[in-house]
Amino acid sequence: MSELPKPAVAVMDADEQQCGMVCEMLRQLDYRATPLHSLPDLQAHLEAHPYAVVILDMDSVAVDNRFFRELKRKFPGIYVLTLSGRSYHPGLEEAMGSHICASLAKPLDQEEFRYWMKCIGENAAARPSAAP
Repeated sequence: MSELPKPAVAVMDADEQQCGMVCEMLRQLDYRATPLHSLPDLQAHLEAHPYAVVILDMDSVAVDNRFFRELKRKFPGIYVLTLSGRSYHPGLEEAMGSHICASLAKPLDQEEFRYWMKCIGENAAARPSAAP
């Protein structure tokens, strides 16, 4: 049985060093990772890759429910994973319940990260409208 194609991944983190570490972890798992350091860069990337996975560090970028709502409205084919050193983000209950696949704690647990990327990859490959 052949391996399913893996989706492109955009890593949005204003901290370039942390972003590089996440991208390297993704490359070790054979994902194409694009480091991004600003929300306008993320917008441009998603216009070219509307079926990407977005990994967003919520500790380095200020986002709210409206941001996630608009992101999913403009790019309904994306999957969003968030990273944070905090366990609670007041005011983001809607985003957590509706627009974010999973929120992972920092530092990243490699096995948990691998699990979520595998689940997202399987779901993306099963979706008929998805493009690799």
